[in-house]
Amino acid sequence: MFTGIVTATGRVSIKKKAKDAMTIGVESADFDFSDVLLGDSIAVSGACLTVISFTDKEFDADVSLETLSKTSLGTRVDGGLVNLEKAMKADSRFGGHIVTGHVDGLGEVNNVQKVGDYIEFTIKIPQHLSRYFAAKGSVCVDGVSLTVNAVSEDNFTFMTIPHTLSMTTLGGLSRGLIVNLEIDIIARYLERLMGERFGEL
Repeated sequence: MFTGIVTATGRVSIKKKAKDAMTIGVESADFDFSDVLLGDSIAVSGACLTVISFTDKEFDADVSLETLSKTSLGTRVDGGLVNLEKAMKADSRFGGHIVTGHVDGLGEVNNVQKVGDYIEFTIKIPQHLSRYFAAKGSVCVDGVSLTVNAVSEDNFTFMTIPHTLSMTTLGGLSRGLIVNLEIDIIARYLERLMGERFGEL
């Protein structure tokens, strides 16, 4: 379980490649490795990965073919930057929203617009996910907890403050780039409950 509050960015490299999987290394000078253990979960741009080895500045993780096909990690394995977050602790502050680290789909950056000191992003979303987005609701984009500003049939917008832009990879997004999306899990449960109530599921 995560909160979508990114603590550092890292750079990805391929350690080993197989037909149906890949081992990647994620190096970061800013990530706190002091309490990392084998088997820990770390969100890498929103995808929950398991630590299989680590040093004081890098960790390795296996990435399955399923993860490579459902997320954007496969496009970032040649020195690409990723957002990093450790799994949350029960006694920690909950600064974002409930994030599972399970990517629901991919979005495409449609527009990037500067609004004063802020940047407004418009993201095109897959049709099957559009019903889960709501204005002022939560969404996780590349592992970052964000508030949805507005929603239309096939896209949503969000605004980023300078701090978020400087601490995450969002500052490097441009038109046409692909991002990982995780919808608010509360929306998933509501759909299930309401569907059972009205006999739709």
